[in-house]
Amino acid sequence: MDILDQIIATKQEELARMKAKKPSLREALLKSDTGIIAEFKRRSPSKGWIKEEGRASEIPFAYQQNGAAALSILTDKQYFGGHDHFITEARQSGVTIPILYKNFVIDEMQLYEAALCGASAVLLIAACLSKMQCRTLMHSAHELGLEVLLEMHDERELEYADIEPDLCGINNRHLGSFVTDVETSFRLAELLPQKAVKVSESGISDPKTIKELRNSGFQGFLIGETFMKESHPGLALKEFIARI
Repeated sequence: MDILDQIIATKQEELARMKAKKPSLREALLKSDTGIIAEFKRRSPSKGWIKEEGRASEIPFAYQQNGAAALSILTDKQYFGGHDHFITEARQSGVTIPILYKNFVIDEMQLYEAALCGASAVLLIAACLSKMQCRTLMHSAHELGLEVLLEMHDERELEYADIEPDLCGINNRHLGSFVTDVETSFRLAELLPQKAVKVSESGISDPKTIKELRNSGFQGFLIGETFMKESHPGLALKEFIARI
C-alpha cells in the first residue's frame, strides 16, 4: 500500500467513526437508576485549576466503572483546560457509555469536531444562541448522529424548549455571574414540557438533592466539581451513589 492509499484508508476510518451510531444519552438517562452524568472538568473560570493533572485516559473510565450513566467532557481549552482529544482518549481507554461534548458551540464546524472525536451528544446553550441558531445547529447535529442537550437557566429562555431538543438542561449556575443556586432547577422544572427529558446541571453536591430533583421530574444530574476535587473522582462517584 503506497502512502496515498494509507491516507485514504485513514480518512475512511475517520469518517466511519464520525458516522457510526453513538450510544444515546437520552436512553441512558431514562434507563439509569441514578441518572448521573459525571463530568471530566479540570479547570473553571471562577475557581481556576480543579485538577490540572487529571487524565482523560483514566478518570472518565473510572467514572464508567463506578456507576456513571453518562459522561460530560469539557473541551474548551482557554477557560476550562479542556481539549477535543480528551474525548478520543476516553474512548480509547474503554469508555462505551454516552459522552456529552461540553463546549460553547456557536458554529456547525464544532459539531463535526464533536462527531469526529467520539461524542454522543453536544451541549447547546440558549444564552449563547438565538432560537433560530439553536434550531439550525440541532438539525445539523442530528444529521451527524449527535443528540442535543439544550441548556437554559431562566424563565426567558424556556421558550427554546419549543424546538424539542433530545434533552432539556437547567443550569443552576448563572454563566454571567457564576452564582450557583439549585433552586433554579426546582423553580423551572414544572415550566418545561412534561415529556421532556430533564437534566439539572451544576451545584449538586448532596445525594439528597438527587432524590428531590428526581421527584421534581428530572432524569439526569450533571456533576463535576464534587467529584473532580477529590483525589480519586471515580471512587468519589461510587461513594456518592451509595448514599443516594
